Amino acid sequence: AKSAILIDAQTGRVLYSKNSEEKLPMASTTKIVTAITAIENCTNLDEKITIDPKAVGTFGTSIYLQPNEELSVRELLYGLMLRSGNDASVAIAYAIAGSEENFCEMMNQTATKIGATNSHFVNPHGLDEKEHYTTASDLAKITAYALENETFAEIVKTKTITICKDQENKRYLINKNKLLASLDGCIGVKTGFTDNAGRCLVSACERDGLRLVAVVFNCGPMFEESAEMFEKAFNEFKLVEILPSYHFVKSVPVENGEGDFVGLYTRGSFKIALSEKEESNLNVVFNAPESLDAPVKYDMEVGDVEIYYGNHLLFSEKIYTIEEVDSKLFKDKLKEILDNW
Repeated sequence: AKSAILIDAQTGRVLYSKNSEEKLPMASTTKIVTAITAIENCTNLDEKITIDPKAVGTFGTSIYLQPNEELSVRELLYGLMLRSGNDASVAIAYAIAGSEENFCEMMNQTATKIGATNSHFVNPHGLDEKEHYTTASDLAKITAYALENETFAEIVKTKTITICKDQENKRYLINKNKLLASLDGCIGVKTGFTDNAGRCLVSACERDGLRLVAVVFNCGPMFEESAEMFEKAFNEFKLVEILPSYHFVKSVPVENGEGDFVGLYTRGSFKIALSEKEESNLNVVFNAPESLDAPVKYDMEVGDVEIYYGNHLLFSEKIYTIEEVDSKLFKDKLKEILDNW
């Protein structure tokens, strides 16, 4: 591969990288951005739309749309991601934004929102154009984000589907991603090819709760190299839960309180892909008080937990109180005032 990256989808941690920040053409892997942009900006994916004649006959791979044919955006998305229909991408652009230009602006906004700052899209299909580019790093980040969307995830893992089920326009689609059939745990995502971009593949694989995303650009053996990266990573790394959800930290004494102790806890969880060697370099630091003065409120922030790899801060989370404890001194004083009233 001219450029490649493999990341932990949950944390974005880079496990392998080669020229991953180089701006390159990406062919039909562009359609990952097309799909998630359409999904997030369509109010009803199953509503039938009329195919704009401008989408018919788009150069390159096609699902052979006909002028004024009616399909749903969902059906077009399957045609986009399984068959890589360039005509489907243009039809989606017109349905969502009224033009390719408007839709590409939305695609660029999607990328910026996700934090993919070294990408620029000028078409929804990925055919070569001078200002149409991304990086392996950006596209891996976008893909990890898109896979969190249930609709996107369902579409890209589908191996075969029939759309337009009326007899005249029925289309049987087969996913071009061979890893779906050959790689254990593969859940997508998208192939691509142009003369300028070469063979490109974005793929995702999940085993034992660990989800990885791989991107290879301009790679002849794109399926083989991607599978090799996945196998190496799954052999070397495992998903480790460092901090579980709603973790009890400890109990601390309460000075001058109606109760003697109050419990402390954290809410958020943290998991990360680590090798056995790396686990020994982790350090979890609980910055919690040794005692508290009454009154203590429920869910009061009293400290934090920090997770470090060496000297690098990976994660931090607040520490809260589990319950409230009233002040004994206040009640005693109030009682004395009332007794003397």
